Amino acid sequence: MTQKPQRTILGRVSGYAEEAAAYLRRRRTTRKPFARVHYAGGRSAAYPPDTEEGRRLFLAASSLIDLAR
Repeated sequence: MTQKPQRTILGRVSGYAEEAAAYLRRRRTTRKPFARVHYAGGRSAAYPPDTEEGRRLFLAASSLIDLAR
């Protein structure tokens, strides 16, 4: 007995959805927080929270978020 065509398509779509969910889970665990600053002239820099500059930027951002509430 052969499978119905819609079940084959549904199986493929489910497989793609599972792969996408797994990709997002892996990405979420490997991403680390950072602060990106864009300067005049087009230069940008990323500061992780374990540096002094990054710590100050995260504290400033936290203060701005608290003020907005």
